[in-house]
Amino acid sequence: MKIAPLGRRLARLFFSRQQWPLVLALLLLVAALAMPPVTLPRDTATYIVTFDITQSMDTEDVGSSDAPSGRLEFARAAMRETLGKLPCGSKVGWSVFTGQRTLLLMLPIEVCGNFDTLQSSLKEIDGRMRWTNWSRIAEGGIYSAVRTAHEVGPDTSVIFVTDGQEAPPVLPSDDRVRELASEKVHGSLIGVGGDQPANIPKTDANGNRVGFWRADEVIQVPTVPGKPTTAESHEELSELRGEYLALVASRIGFKYQRLVGAEALTRAMLDPQLMHREPAATNLNWCPALLALLLLTWRFLPSWGLRGLRSRRRLTVSSSASTAGAKRAVAG
Repeated sequence: MKIAPLGRRLARLFFSRQQWPLVLALLLLVAALAMPPVTLPRDTATYIVTFDITQSMDTEDVGSSDAPSGRLEFARAAMRETLGKLPCGSKVGWSVFTGQRTLLLMLPIEVCGNFDTLQSSLKEIDGRMRWTNWSRIAEGGIYSAVRTAHEVGPDTSVIFVTDGQEAPPVLPSDDRVRELASEKVHGSLIGVGGDQPANIPKTDANGNRVGFWRADEVIQVPTVPGKPTTAESHEELSELRGEYLALVASRIGFKYQRLVGAEALTRAMLDPQLMHREPAATNLNWCPALLALLLLTWRFLPSWGLRGLRSRRRLTVSSSASTAGAKRAVAG
């Protein structure tokens, strides 16, 4: 019998004029939880991200000097961070490169709705997928990546991550990328690696380290007929071939970016020239949640809330009354 009167008293207290900020904040929080995504036009991008998985990408010369990491591992870590910064509606797919072609692993999928899938699949990309130990980046790899992006659909761009080392090596003067000029695909070459030549780890078919490559085990830079060799070749060592990648990028209308951290990859993938505007699901539930937070802050902070307002009013009235009383006393 006493429960009903108590409930009525609580209801009157809760819905009183003093408590309206709490009621409105509660309704806004419920709206934030129930609010579905809204389809709005926004700038998005579609990418085929191609990782070079040749053995030179295992060279540990990037990251911190105290604990250097392999190039492919460093690139995957940068990609994990970049995924969280791409706008919802953007799509990313994976492919790998070795030999003279790329292999598409996953078609581009929306990043926000498939974030966990992209992250987990990214972890599995490593040298165990390698089907050969030789590579032709400009002659075959980039061409294959561009053709794949062209077949996936319009507005699909290429992000090609590599150290630029080819095996067997080719002369920098070899022009093997002219065929890409007719393709309407844009993108960036992302160079990863250190500036100083470092030993290339040798791995078996199962990805196990079995030492380092020796000079007599690799093909060195070919000599130009009729010209003396100007410097001894050391293709058993590896460093970032940045100038070569920049030259290739300029020939095919790509941009070149050196991967010194996740920020560089994020900057390349947020390039306005690679974006296109299309309708995309956009979460706006933060709007009612923010309004609820402002209401609760205004309600409970003494200097901002209703209590503070009343206290200031009482203080003002009291001060006015005291001043008036003092004036009357002086006048009397």
